[in-house]
Amino acid sequence: MTSTHTPVDTPERVALRAAVSSFAKGHAPGGPQEGDSALALWAEAGKLGYLGVNLPEEYGGGGAGITELSIVLEELGAGGCPLLMLIVSPAICGTVIARFGTAEQKERWLPGLADGSVTMAFGITEPDAGSNSHRITTTARRTEGGGWILNGRKVFISGVDIADATLIVGRTEDYRTGKLKPCLFIVPRDALGFSHRHIPMELSASEKQFEVVLDDVRLPPDALVGDEDAGLLQLFAGLNPERIMTAAFALGMGRYALDKAVDYARTRQVWKEPIGAHQAIAHPLAQAHIELELARLMMAKAAYLYDAGDDAGAGEAANMAKYAAGEAAVKAVDQAVHTLGGNGLTAEYGLARLVTAARVARIAPVSREMILNFVSHQTLGLPKSY
Repeated sequence: MTSTHTPVDTPERVALRAAVSSFAKGHAPGGPQEGDSALALWAEAGKLGYLGVNLPEEYGGGGAGITELSIVLEELGAGGCPLLMLIVSPAICGTVIARFGTAEQKERWLPGLADGSVTMAFGITEPDAGSNSHRITTTARRTEGGGWILNGRKVFISGVDIADATLIVGRTEDYRTGKLKPCLFIVPRDALGFSHRHIPMELSASEKQFEVVLDDVRLPPDALVGDEDAGLLQLFAGLNPERIMTAAFALGMGRYALDKAVDYARTRQVWKEPIGAHQAIAHPLAQAHIELELARLMMAKAAYLYDAGDDAGAGEAANMAKYAAGEAAVKAVDQAVHTLGGNGLTAEYGLARLVTAARVARIAPVSREMILNFVSHQTLGLPKSY
């Protein structure tokens, strides 16, 4: 394959990419990381400093940005061992706490998030809200002592069973306007009234999905992250990295599948030449490679803008990157399976499991249709239909 460098790669980023790639290839089992192997991989990646490259140095992180963390996730995926919790724990939760948390919250959570000894899930999606974060119904009300009581439900929350806490998106009521405003709360896993139920998925992944119930969960005043009046600013400080990291996750999968297909096409011989010599095989693989590379450039742009502090520009680019990477990954996986024919569906090659996994990047954390809505409204200035 050609170089994986992008125009914004520094020597340090090139070295990071090479190191993570080597690490991933040394741990790829030929299938998804599961159970103890996934935990061991997470722990080792943490010790090497890969999990917290985006977090502040004073709290044990690498002092870099989402650009570097996206490189880590992409290379892990390209090597066959993606870690979905990288999107959630250091990218969303770590970023929000680093930007808006109190000194005490940073000291309590960031060192563990950086070295992998602590994980944090993220709870935003609700049964009746879907992609519309403005319809969140999980409510938070103050107690007389200044604490909080949370009530609500969340669905498709990754890794709650292994997380030490969950960053929950709730809403407080603005009594002056009657409107509800989003706020973020750290809920420890052992909080009374906090429970979760496994959602069986036909998806091959190390992290399980859960429904979360908050039934009169009582929290101290310092469970609130940031200002309760900041609203969407704080929320999208986590959602923009989520979209960038989902793009990295998709690109890693797409590259992994494409590498398998190219290797197969070089050596599989049915007639006198390897099947890769035939344009019906070669051209779709070339097209998949081009589309993955284009998506990588948009992801690099989104990460650059976010790390530069341009939240508005990063929001637009992150949505585009997530869309492009999701589409490119699905096409790359589909073409890889098709290239291998029957072998593409065997456990030996590990591609069939990616058929469902790749579609996750089209659906989560926001569907491609909602991204097209965002671009048509925010970028092109077209009117809304809703």
